[in-house]
Amino acid sequence: MVKGISRRVVVIDSPDQRFFEQAIFIVRNDAAGEGITSRELVEEARRVARNYASGDHGRFSRVWRNLSPAVYTLMGAAAIGLIWLIVALI
Repeated sequence: MVKGISRRVVVIDSPDQRFFEQAIFIVRNDAAGEGITSRELVEEARRVARNYASGDHGRFSRVWRNLSPAVYTLMGAAAIGLIWLIVALI
């Protein structure tokens, strides 16, 4: 089903088309009223795509990704043990 709504989009071609051909960004309707040029929109879309593709979403998330599965298991066991202890003391 197609609605009669038109949207502005920014299409960024992938430099390495082994997995992805393009990234498509849908531009907010109120973005044009803020005095942003087309070039600025394209540069922002490229920056967002580059940051998203790099997977670097902060130091904290990197630490969680690099933890061993054994550490996750120990953390889960400790949490369950703590819950059992709290329930037993109530």
